[in-house]
Amino acid sequence: MSKVLIIGAGGVGGVVTHKCAQHPEVFSEICLASRNEDKCRAIAAQLDRPIRTARVDADNVEELVRLIEAERPDVLVHVALPYQDLTIMEACLRTGTPYLDTANYEHPDEAKFEYREQWAFQDRYREAGLMATLGCGFDPGMTNIYCAWGQKHLFDEIHHIDILDANGGDHGYPFATNFNPEINIREVTANGRYWEDGQWKETPPLAEKRVFDFDGIGPKDLYLLYHEELESLVQNIRGLKRIRFWMTFSQQYLTHLKVLENVGMTGIEPVEYEGKEIIPLQFLRKLLPDPATLGPRTQGKTNIGVILDGIKDGRRRKVHIYNMCDHQACYREVQSQAVSYTTGVPATLGAMLMAQGIWKGEGVFNVEQLDPDPFMERIGDLGLPWQVKELDPDSDPLG
Repeated sequence: MSKVLIIGAGGVGGVVTHKCAQHPEVFSEICLASRNEDKCRAIAAQLDRPIRTARVDADNVEELVRLIEAERPDVLVHVALPYQDLTIMEACLRTGTPYLDTANYEHPDEAKFEYREQWAFQDRYREAGLMATLGCGFDPGMTNIYCAWGQKHLFDEIHHIDILDANGGDHGYPFATNFNPEINIREVTANGRYWEDGQWKETPPLAEKRVFDFDGIGPKDLYLLYHEELESLVQNIRGLKRIRFWMTFSQQYLTHLKVLENVGMTGIEPVEYEGKEIIPLQFLRKLLPDPATLGPRTQGKTNIGVILDGIKDGRRRKVHIYNMCDHQACYREVQSQAVSYTTGVPATLGAMLMAQGIWKGEGVFNVEQLDPDPFMERIGDLGLPWQVKELDPDSDPLG
């Protein structure tokens, strides 16, 4: 049995804590830490077993080191802000603690999403005989693992990948985001980017639109975005010719977002207000509903997965691998909506596989570099069952 330290007490942190607590045969001890320990205590009060809570500033390496040395976890799960990836990775390296996260490092002062600075830990983690697992949420995370599993079992070569993220849920607010508003809006308002024929291509924000008929949800408008898993999958999927990422947005969401952009509320450059500097997007985050509070009121389902198009035994093949998740079912189980649930459950399973020595290695790994089979075998039992649908290889499902 093992001990897990979870950093971050938002919506995803709550899910990870609930799911780890459901598996005492793996995690005999749990500590949940955050800058706001009251949030940790509130999550702890929802559980059927006792856990420890702690306060830590995840921007402060020395504070993190002190907490890790006091707790001595077998694995650390980072589900706080992606701005804190580097400080937490550094603290894990100094203390010899295996590390797992769900999102790549984001620069606080610019809309820049990349793995470069986390991949730079590769040699130090390898020399320390330590493992770091990056991007073990849903997208990135499950989508990467679907690709790795498809590469291992369904295809000799995968030529085209389309990642499709649809949220058919309705929370009843005029405008709210289903995960951290600052991170969500930064991603959506950045240029779209995809990889094709050996090079990256950019599009204006939300300029490329398609329609897809999702099981359990129906037809939805999809918009091309840049998303971090593209960066690692380009390196790890053989034969790849093109990879794109698509996400659904309602017209209501887009209208509100455009108004906020037009009045400067999505800006990340500081402005002066009454003698103080503020970041407009950070101020907006304070005004919007906390995603962790959306669970009780969100109805509907998510459908997230990948369309893989390639060659098997000399013949063309196209499949859709995906999960459907019901918001209210998630809330009944762990008091969270499905967006947090679909991120937190893969993180929990990744931590379990690391703690049990099933996923092991020395260095920094994206999840598609690890064996997908034990993950795919267990993820359904943890709450995210998956399906494979054969598609007509000559059709264009994103028409």
